[in-house]
Amino acid sequence: MKKDKPKYKQIIDAAVVVIAENGYHSSQVSKIAKKAGVADGTIYLYFKNKEDILISLFQDKMGQFIERIEQETTSRQTAEEKLLTLVETHFEQLAADHHLAIVTQLELRQSNKELRSKINQVLKRYLAVIDQILEEGIKEKLFRDDLNRKLVRQLIFGMMDEAVTNWVMKDQRYHIGDQAKEVHSFIINGLTLHKS
Repeated sequence: MKKDKPKYKQIIDAAVVVIAENGYHSSQVSKIAKKAGVADGTIYLYFKNKEDILISLFQDKMGQFIERIEQETTSRQTAEEKLLTLVETHFEQLAADHHLAIVTQLELRQSNKELRSKINQVLKRYLAVIDQILEEGIKEKLFRDDLNRKLVRQLIFGMMDEAVTNWVMKDQRYHIGDQAKEVHSFIINGLTLHKS
C-alpha cells in the first residue's frame, strides 16, 4: 500500500504547506517535490497527478482528524460532554495546523464534482459520530426526539465548519478554540427538550 512507503507522509505534509501558501492551482507538482525533498519523478511513484495528491491529503489528514474525534468523544460520558468534546477537538486540531486549516477550508472548496464526491465519502464517518451523539442525547432525554437528524447533523457540522472558515479568512487573528463553548451552548440550546 502506498501509505506504507517511506516518502508518502513527507510528500503529503509538503503538499499541505505548498497548497496553503500558493493555492491549489498555483501549486505545481515540482514545488511539492522540492518542499518534500524528493525528485519530481518520485511523486509519481505515489500519486497519479496533483489532484490525486489533494484527494490523498484529505483522506489521510481527515482520517486522522476523525479518528481523534472518535477517540475523544468515546471517552466522555454524556451526549452533552461528547458534543462539547467534538467541537473543542474539531477547533483544536485545525488551530494546531494552520496550513491544513487553509487547505480544508479554502482550497478544497474550489474542487470539481468528482473530488467533492470523494471528500463526502470521508466526511460520512464524521457525520456518523455526530449521529451517534444525537442518538445518545435523545435516549438520555436531553435532546428532543422529533429532530430531523439528517438536517441537524449537517447544521452542527456546518456551524463548526463556518466558524473555522471565518477564522481562516480573518488570518487566524484570534484563537478559534475560544469559541468552542459558545458554539456548543448554541447547539445544545437548539436541541434541548425545553420543559414547559
